[in-house]
Parts: sequence; C-alpha cells; structure tokens
Amino acid sequence: MTTTSEQVSEQLTRKVSRRVSQSVFDGSRLRVVLLVDVHDGAQQQFLEAYEQLCNQVASVPGHVSDQLCQSIENPSQWLITSEWESAPPFLAWVNSEEHVRMVEPLHSCVRDTRSLRFHIVRETHSETPADSAAQRRLQTSPRIGDGVIRHALTFTVKPGSEKRVAEILANYASPEARVDETTRLCRTSLFMHGNRVVRAIEVRGDLLAALRHVARQPEVRQVEEALNPYLEHDRDLNDPESARVFFTRAALPAVHHVAADERSEGERYALYYPARPGSGMRLAELLAQADEAAAEDPASPVVSSTIFQRDDITVRLIDLRAGADLDVTPVAAATALLNGDAVRMDLITDRHSPAPDPAGQHPHGGTS
Repeated sequence: MTTTSEQVSEQLTRKVSRRVSQSVFDGSRLRVVLLVDVHDGAQQQFLEAYEQLCNQVASVPGHVSDQLCQSIENPSQWLITSEWESAPPFLAWVNSEEHVRMVEPLHSCVRDTRSLRFHIVRETHSETPADSAAQRRLQTSPRIGDGVIRHALTFTVKPGSEKRVAEILANYASPEARVDETTRLCRTSLFMHGNRVVRAIEVRGDLLAALRHVARQPEVRQVEEALNPYLEHDRDLNDPESARVFFTRAALPAVHHVAADERSEGERYALYYPARPGSGMRLAELLAQADEAAAEDPASPVVSSTIFQRDDITVRLIDLRAGADLDVTPVAAATALLNGDAVRMDLITDRHSPAPDPAGQHPHGGTS
C-alpha cells in the first residue's frame, strides 16, 4: 500500500495541470488563518477556551503548529494561525464531529469568526537541513484560478418525505444575482439521491458575503422554513447557535476542480460515491486524478468536474458535452474504497444567473 510520504512525493513531483484551477491534493503545507472578534469582557473566557482547544488540536494527525495573535489597534480582534502538513488532514479534522465539539466553548465568547485556508507557495528560509526539507513541501506551482468559488451543502431528510422536499426545492423564487460591487451569484444546482440533498453553488467574489446575502432573502428563508419539518437533524434558524451547527455539519467543501474548456458549459450531472469509513479523502483524490486525465484528452466528453468531499461522502459534479453518455463507473483503484455502488443523483433544479451586461453592470433578476 502507498504510504502517506510516498503519496506526498508523488503529488509534489506530478506535473501541475493548468486545467486544474483548484486542488487540495498538491501535497504542500497549509496555512489556516482564523479571524476572531471577541465580545467585550470575554477576553479571559476566550483565552481559556483557546488553551483547551490548542492542547486538543496538538494531537491531531497532520497538525504542525499554531499561533495566537492580538491586534495592536483593536484588542477585541484576534488572529489564530495554524500550519498543517497538507490540506487533507486539516479538512478531515475541521469537518469532523470532533471539531464541532472542540470549538463549542469558543462560540459563546466570540462575535464573529472567519476562516481562510492557503497553500504555502514561497517562504524565506535559511540553508539548514530542516529548512530544506520544509522547502520541498511548498506548493511547486501556483494554481491559475478561474475567479469562481465553489461550495456545497449536504443534508438528509426524513425517509418518506423525499417527494415533498423535491417539490419545495424545485419551486422557489431566485434571489437577485448581484450581492455587491464585487460579488455575484453565478449558479446553483440541486440534486437528491434517496433522502440525501446536495446543493452546489458557484460565486464570483466573496463566498461568505454571498451566503449571508442569500440567507437574508425572504424567498430563501421561506424555503428553508418549509424544509425544517422534514429534516432528519432539527434546526432553528432563529437561533444563531442552532443554525451555525447545522450549516457547519452540512458543509461539503470543494477539494478539486478541473476544466477542459472554461468557456463552455455542458449538461450537469452529480454522482454520489459512498466511501468506506476513513477512505473519503483518498477516494476523492483518485476521482480527481481521473478527471484531470480526462480533461487532457481531446476525445473525452468531460467539460469540467468538481469534487466535493466530507467524511465518507464524496460527490462529483460533472459537466459533459451535449449528448455524451455518463459513465458512473470509477477507476479500479477507487472502486476498492467504495461502501456500495456509485450512483447518479436526481437533478432537482439547475439555475444560472444572467451574465453581466457589456458595460460591466450586473443585471437584476433571477439567479442561482
């Protein structure tokens, strides 16, 4: 079996494809930045919660170090940075129930948080053996992004309610595409398989601003409230803590995106791959490698593909050239990691926002 160090070496030496605009599988070190705004009078409570969290995270596989910094301009603002051997172990931890429990003491003393994740591309270092080894863990070549942020949510509904849930999700008024001067909604695709729902969104600009914009829209709030009776895990959108926990558990991050042609769009499909326990990230990596190879093949029907992964859930959102056949069979190595068959999800709705007009102004009206 391939060891972690061998996998990292393979990732670092493998040629970086310019068709891949996003990937967590580069093998390079990861820097995580958490911006924290602490409630007035809660500094000591925050420090105690941080110390407890720091001691717990130190034993998480892949964790290297962390720092706690306080603003010299506004003492209520704090910065937590951490370094990880690579992105996959961090994502495995941050998306786990263990992490939800670990950070719970922090939320009663903070007003707002924002998490940012970065591959380390370059750094200043001295010529020591340790620094030379660290240098080999840097990302070998920066990704050329396409300006689109991709994110997904997944949750389950009560068995027997699938038909009603599909009706609710298919029939809603789209919010306005324009969020602000720099952010707009591009596309939302909703799929279901059994009682599992996957909602994938594409945004240009600030993802957090877009999510907050959507959550404030009355038509979206109405849909979310209509879904509440059918959810397997209860939530109260009027309770910030209940909503935070629900959406934290529902987050399905994009871990890889590749496009054969960013200028065209194909017919959209979603494939659901249930992974064996502990194999979700490796399964996602194998699927990403297969899609990367397909994008380089002129005869391939693949226009673009995005892999979303959390715990043992892996979803492949794929756009195919019109009229092409969809093959749900994964590569042989990936098949061994499946806990059941790969399945095509049912499309509920796929909505685009209008493109900006030639003058660069965002039109009003329907969107994702």
